[in-house]
Amino acid sequence: MSGWVVIAGLGPGDEALVTPEVTSAIAEATDIVGYIPYVRRIAPRAGLRLHESDNRVELDRSRHALDMASEGRRVVVVSSGDPGVFAMASAVFEAVEAGPAEWRALEIRVLPGITAMLAAASRAGAPLGHDFCAINLSDNLKPWALIEKRLRLAAEADFAMGFYNPRSKSRPEGFGRALDVLRETCEPERIILFARAVSTPDEDLRIVRLCDATPDMADMRTVVLVGSSLTRVITRENGAPWVYTPRSVPA
Repeated sequence: MSGWVVIAGLGPGDEALVTPEVTSAIAEATDIVGYIPYVRRIAPRAGLRLHESDNRVELDRSRHALDMASEGRRVVVVSSGDPGVFAMASAVFEAVEAGPAEWRALEIRVLPGITAMLAAASRAGAPLGHDFCAINLSDNLKPWALIEKRLRLAAEADFAMGFYNPRSKSRPEGFGRALDVLRETCEPERIILFARAVSTPDEDLRIVRLCDATPDMADMRTVVLVGSSLTRVITRENGAPWVYTPRSVPA
């Protein structure tokens, strides 16, 4: 088959953070497929078709991309951040597994991108400098009981944590419940970074203690980083403080 599918990460927002590999794939593409705001980051050009779709149709979007590749088209499926982190790479492979046999003969590549979690961490310093995990707080695709279990166990294991999709208009209560779990498990002084719209003109970073954190500090453009018990803040006379987690753990 002459067609192919590339699943590409567009990074957190700044075009300077899109990798050259992704830029090259987009330049070769005949079709771009993705969630509306991500597709609109791609500049239109002659011969390029842009296929926008809603955020909750990942499998339909994947099947559409695979169908077009089967017809010989060069398709880039775009995600923000990294496509393998709570994004489109898993959806495409899920569609391949359940789809017709010929899809397994397609050339499919996954091109990494800079995640919101890592972009936020770099802005603050090095809060993920030791063991950490990422948890998607959306209960659209998994039950809240599972989210709470993973959150509680990660906190008990003293991981630093990155929270994706913390709070939306359709589920405003979830992040408050997550904070309640943290307060049951962690000390009140635990450091939390709220990083909104990182690397865009709307970027906003807020460093607070767990005891001062409130649900309205997060929305769907926010990634929340929770430090471990060892995470520290370095205050500065001029400029924002630095946050880091030491690489060593006391015996």
